[in-house]
Formats: sequence, structure tokens, C-alpha cells
Amino acid sequence: MNAVADPAVTRPMPHVMNTYGRLPIALSHGKGCWVWDTEGRRYLDALGGIAVNTLGHGHPKLVPALQDQVAKLIHSSNYYEVPLQEQLAATLCELSGLDSVFFCSTGLEANEGALKIARKYGHDRGISRPEIIVYEKAFHGRSIATLSATGNPKVQKGFEPLVEGFVRVPLNDLAAVEEVARTNPNVVAVFLETIQGEGGINPSRWEYLQGLRRLCDDSGWLLMLDEVQCGIGRTGKWFAHQWAGVVPDVMPLAKGLGSGVPIGAVVTGPKASGVLGPGNHGTTFGGNPLSMRAGVETLRIMREDGVMENAAVVGARLKAGLERELGSLPGVKEIRGAGLMLGIELDRPCGVLLSRAAEAGLMISVTADTVIRLVPPLILSADEADQIVALLAPLVKAFLVEPAA
Repeated sequence: MNAVADPAVTRPMPHVMNTYGRLPIALSHGKGCWVWDTEGRRYLDALGGIAVNTLGHGHPKLVPALQDQVAKLIHSSNYYEVPLQEQLAATLCELSGLDSVFFCSTGLEANEGALKIARKYGHDRGISRPEIIVYEKAFHGRSIATLSATGNPKVQKGFEPLVEGFVRVPLNDLAAVEEVARTNPNVVAVFLETIQGEGGINPSRWEYLQGLRRLCDDSGWLLMLDEVQCGIGRTGKWFAHQWAGVVPDVMPLAKGLGSGVPIGAVVTGPKASGVLGPGNHGTTFGGNPLSMRAGVETLRIMREDGVMENAAVVGARLKAGLERELGSLPGVKEIRGAGLMLGIELDRPCGVLLSRAAEAGLMISVTADTVIRLVPPLILSADEADQIVALLAPLVKAFLVEPAA
């Protein structure tokens, strides 16, 4: 999470470690795509818990299912079989065309798991110091390893020395990857977000992903696509890379998979599924019955209710409205993204819009300093998409005519 609120309106919580620039708002409850704070004010949620609340808030099908599971079993242990793991894994494999799943609790853990798979894959092939190609502006998490894979010097600062074993290239530049393939025999994998989230909603071009797939096949590398933020129907397909018609070897997931219940997954194909064995990796909370039920029910409801198709249709409407109201304005560099994962890049830092939007009754994110990020629940209606445009456009227009700070 890169968004930082305007320091003039943030307030610390005295007994909670001060690691977030929080707005002075405490939420009490939500319904659909709307949330209310403890003062009774209502907000249209265009943030979705940072692309987490797939089914919005208080979904009438999800809530009773989770209540049922809480009454039965919340946590057991991976010492024992968890039947819901097999049920959710089978669905994820069906949707992705891959064949094996490791469950964890967060996107960071999923990405750590992917990095461990890549290193073990390299060692199994006799490469003693395996290296992984990563990307400028990437964001994979804040552990020491995922922070090192991340392409943001600002969030890395103060945590050096970083983990070695990463080779960084610019996004959508296949020649740069081909040069690494020509000169570096230790590379074992390419690791990228299909659409960069925290880096500013930067999509990988479909032909670029196709080129990477060919290059990985030719070089014996793993293609690892981080779908933590852009997966689970957010772009109008189950996984964003499916627009390019490619299949990865490793795919980390999290965020929207549990509609708010913490869950992560590493989904693997034949080249990677047998890399880790008993004792190589593990987790206490990952794959617990409650999170597995949340994943099973989320995917079931999405299928029954056409939620993924809604993301495509309503996302296109939202993007068209933003382009109509903002696209030609001086100061708006680009409106980009797919489905309900959209970014509006301005020509200046715009963190102040976080608090101004909240004051107007709209929840958004600002990431990469200059990009307004919209990742609402996938149940967003056409009318609510129009309301997002109606609330946000005047704020952006007023901001762009202010004197530079």
C-alpha cells in the first residue's frame, strides 16, 4: 500500500504503531458498495479495501456461509487434511489451467512462496546462485525478500542490505529481457505483475506477455505472474494474463479471493508443481477452514451472479465516464487499466485528493504519488459507476487549476 494521506488531516492512534498515514475516519459497517463511519457519514467505496472486497460489504450469500463456517471450525492445522482446501484448489486449477495450489494468508506470503519455488527450481537444475528477473515500479510486498524484488527505492530505503539474486528490467521491453537471457546463465525465472498495482496501474502489454512466455520456454525459465491485485475477475477475466492467452508456471493470488477474509495462494503448473516437498515450505494460518470457505463461496457467488462479467461491463462504463469528464484536461496524462482496476495519472503529486474525496463521500486511493487508483467491489452497479465519476471529476478539475505547491 503506497497511498499516503495528506499529513495535515491524518491522526495517529496512540497505542498502534504509526506505520500508516490514516485519515481521521473510523468505519462501522457497510452494505454493498457503501460504507458508513462511526459519525453516521456514508461513503461510496471505490477502494474495495484495496481490491479486496470482491463482493462488497455484507453480501447476503457470503455472510451466512461464513457464519456457518465459524460455528463449525475456524482453524485446525496443516497436520491434518482440510477438505475445503481441495475444493478451493480444484476450482482454482479449473479456472487457471494449472494443477497445484499452496495456500497461505496474504499476497506477500504468496509472493515469498513464488520466490522460494524459483530458487529451489534453480538449485534443482544445478544453479547454485539462481537469479530472478524483476521489474521497475514493481511491488510484491514488504518483507525483506519481496521488498528486494519490489522496484520502489522509496519503500526500500532504510532496510538495506537488500536480498541479492534479482535482475531488474523495464516493463514491456522484451529486448531487455532477451539481453539478460543472452548474458546471464543464472536466471531461472521472470517475475512480474500482470498489471502493476502500487506502481501506478501499469499494464503489461499482451504481446509482451506472449513474448515472455516464448522466451521462458526457450530458456527453461519459470514465468511467474503476480495476480495478487489484478486477479479473481477484476479485469473481466478470472486472471488478467488470460487476455493475452498465456498460461504462467507460477501465479500468486490473494486480495479478492476471500472477499475480505485473509487468504493467499500460489498456483503452479507442471514445471513448478513438484519443486517444493514436505519440509520445504509451510504456514500456520494458511489454508484454515474459514479462509478456504471464504474462497470457495467467493468463487461460487461470482459464477452464480455473473460478477466477473459485471466487472468488465461496469468497468468499461466507469472508464468511459472518466475519459469523457477528465481525459482531455491539461494535467491528466492517461487513464488506463482494465475492468474495475483503473488508474488516472496526473502530472503532479495528488495525495491531497485522498482526504478531499473522503470529504465528498468517496473512498479512493492515490498510489505512485500521481495516480488515482479505483478498485471498487466487483458488484459495482452502472449507477454507482456514474456516481463515482460525478463525485471524483469535480475534485480533479478543481485540483488541476490550483497553483502549484
